Amino acid sequence: MITRRHLLATGLGLSASTLIGWSNSSSAIAPPTNWRMPDESEAHSCTWMAFGASAAIWGKQLLPETRRSLALLANTIVKYEPVNMLVREKEYSLAASLLDPKVNLVVAPLNDLWIRDTGPSFVLDNKGNKAAVKLNFNGWGKKQVHNLDKNVADLVARQANVPVINTSLVLEGGCLEVDGQGTAIITESCVLNKNRNPGVSKAQFEDLLMPLLGLKKIIWLPGIKGKDITDGHTDFYARFARPGVVLAGYDSDPNSFDHEVTLKHLDILKTATDANGKKLQVIKLQAPLNIRDTFLNDEFAAGYIGFYVCNGAVIMQEFGDKAADKAAKAAVQKAFPNRKIEQLNVDGIAAGGGSIHCATQQEPKII
Repeated sequence: MITRRHLLATGLGLSASTLIGWSNSSSAIAPPTNWRMPDESEAHSCTWMAFGASAAIWGKQLLPETRRSLALLANTIVKYEPVNMLVREKEYSLAASLLDPKVNLVVAPLNDLWIRDTGPSFVLDNKGNKAAVKLNFNGWGKKQVHNLDKNVADLVARQANVPVINTSLVLEGGCLEVDGQGTAIITESCVLNKNRNPGVSKAQFEDLLMPLLGLKKIIWLPGIKGKDITDGHTDFYARFARPGVVLAGYDSDPNSFDHEVTLKHLDILKTATDANGKKLQVIKLQAPLNIRDTFLNDEFAAGYIGFYVCNGAVIMQEFGDKAADKAAKAAVQKAFPNRKIEQLNVDGIAAGGGSIHCATQQEPKII
């Protein structure tokens, strides 16, 4: 059977001729030394999403559920903060019919919906400026069609009216997890990979990335290559709740390829310190064992780490495993005691190998 990921690799995704063209020009600025990528729990001006699912990629059977999941997610987030949704011109009316009227629709050419990876990572400085770091999306190591999605970062930056910071590095937003105070968690399997940054050492990577995001220390997790299209994104394994507090995923199934790697990650995080020398508090989130099988396939991503923190709330997934869903929600509530926890069935997104976090990208608010 041809899976969604294999289909895309053959080049059968949407062609540029079927979509709206736009200029790839954007302003660029040299990164000063005081840029800082805020923690996701800091105040947002808005959330960016992409109504980018298509039958050519997702298949006719899964497509309606994926669109339903995207709409549910956007309609939930917009209760807490503005949402800008990229949408193809020919699907504008469809998107408008599914989305809350408060969701702002922005016409754009798209290959897919994964704006965490295709969009920019926003940074702030201490003078009240905002910029967008373009991470040079290459289809997760040239595994997938990205002739349109490679331009999403520039488009979002223009819509946000902020300059672009360029880098020679190739990575995705799902690789980056930061605490906003100088510490990042990053998986080696993704960024130190010849399909993204051939010949770049760990030290060279740190020298190039750290000034862009205001980092003083990177906590490296091994991750795992070749088991999914992302080569083991950080945001499937570990997330900061706030400085000093990390939620880490654990796969208890000994037959899963993620079992051993999540154990290694837990060991590393439990002994790690942040950029200020503070030992991390690690909260374990155990993956569900019994999930709904309606849209279950080989790509299905079942884990609770892919939550999204917006203004006043945390939006997370539930999978139909009552005990695991309840335990995960309680753990996330413990990590975010002052936020409302919204738990959603977005199996249409999970069936494509991603999470709520993968389908969202925060734009921080200048304070």
